[in-house]
Amino acid sequence: MGSINGLVSPPGKRPLFSFGVISDVQYADIPDGHSFLGVPRYYRHSIHVLQRAVQKWNNHQNLNFVINFGDIVDGKCPPGQSLDAVKKVNNEFQKINGPVYHLIGNHCLYNLPRDKLLPLLKIQGLNGLAYYDFSPSPEYRIVVLDGYDISAIGWPQGHSKTLQALEFLEKKNPNSDKNSPSGLLGLDRRFVMFNGAVGREQLEWLDGTLQDATKLKQKVIVCCHLPLDVVASSQEALLWNYDEVMNVIHLYNCVKACLSGHDHKGGYSVDSHGVHHRSFEAALECPPDRDAYGHIDVYDDRLLLFGTDRIQSTEMCFNP
Repeated sequence: MGSINGLVSPPGKRPLFSFGVISDVQYADIPDGHSFLGVPRYYRHSIHVLQRAVQKWNNHQNLNFVINFGDIVDGKCPPGQSLDAVKKVNNEFQKINGPVYHLIGNHCLYNLPRDKLLPLLKIQGLNGLAYYDFSPSPEYRIVVLDGYDISAIGWPQGHSKTLQALEFLEKKNPNSDKNSPSGLLGLDRRFVMFNGAVGREQLEWLDGTLQDATKLKQKVIVCCHLPLDVVASSQEALLWNYDEVMNVIHLYNCVKACLSGHDHKGGYSVDSHGVHHRSFEAALECPPDRDAYGHIDVYDDRLLLFGTDRIQSTEMCFNP
């Protein structure tokens, strides 16, 4: 029986598979700064957090893959440096001994359009979209959502998805600065430009994928840069149509956990249908000598998140 950070591995059981997790590195070669809420951000140090994560994941030896939950570079990256910054961070990910699966976030899209970003990150989406699934073991399927499918960032200016997002924001957010939630109340505070939505075709794909997983008796872990539950996240960080996505997920019993980034402070909840929600603490907000990354051991009846430093270890149990 192993014990790390207060979590205890089930006696006599080996995980079905294990994978590393990190989110919101948001590297930029600029001095330290602050978020709009005044939280310190350490733009140059964040790549060192990633480097230490890579070293620890490679030393682990039993990790099957790593998932990066998005925002590898920051929107404040100086003009003309975006491509080099993305390549610099991506080079660190490529030092991992195993596959890396990337999610795209808003800060990625501030720096590079989809047609340049997705090939760099080896995301095999169709028509510029970044949702996909894979099965690391016969018992499980990982479903990666594209939370900026409908978005005012990342698509060409006149693209139908851009126009749809701008029209949506015009209806939902009266502020001239669409990144500001000022005056918006409660859950309406999510209707800001730095968030986005899952489109109709992707919702249909999700429904079909969960149908297929159910037939194969697979459990599912859903990954999205944007959080899908208000208890695990601030209202300002939620996916625009998180409720529609969760309505699809709740049609099935196969989804056991939804994992996300974007909110930076981290959070955990279990919703009314028993689905676990865990948003990860940001690597960007680690001062020197602090860290935020971890790995997850996957069993038939639980996920064990072993966090490093700022990432709190979390046990997520469910019916096998």
